[in-house]
Amino acid sequence: MNLYDITVQDNKGEPVSLAQYKGKVLLIVNTATKCGFTPQYEALEALYEAHRDEGFEILDFPCNQFAFQAPGGDDKIDAFCKLRYDTKFPRFAKIKVNGSGESELYTYLKSVHSGRIKWNFTKFLVARDGTAVMEDAIKAELAK
Repeated sequence: MNLYDITVQDNKGEPVSLAQYKGKVLLIVNTATKCGFTPQYEALEALYEAHRDEGFEILDFPCNQFAFQAPGGDDKIDAFCKLRYDTKFPRFAKIKVNGSGESELYTYLKSVHSGRIKWNFTKFLVARDGTAVMEDAIKAELAK
């Protein structure tokens, strides 16, 4: 199994195969709208705007597992992010990143980088070939 074998739900409840992102550099983030890290949306959107034409995508997965900091439904979360931070990158359905019922995507990501997700806004950088790489490799991967 690899990243591109996984299907997730978009924020409208429709299935999305991650295979559609094959060949792109991905930054996968579990987010929350009521977290001290929520202002990171501004920097994430700036990063997305700066590099999306080079094949860079940010995949936003809201998660309410940490101090219930992602309240509300998927529509409410999406509206908040668009209105407050003018985000344009894809946002998916709310997920669990740890424990019972965790997303298959996060099971896969954690198998590559062992350990539990400790909090909101944990980031995984994925190279064009689908392998997880370090965050400071974004520009190197975009240059390929």
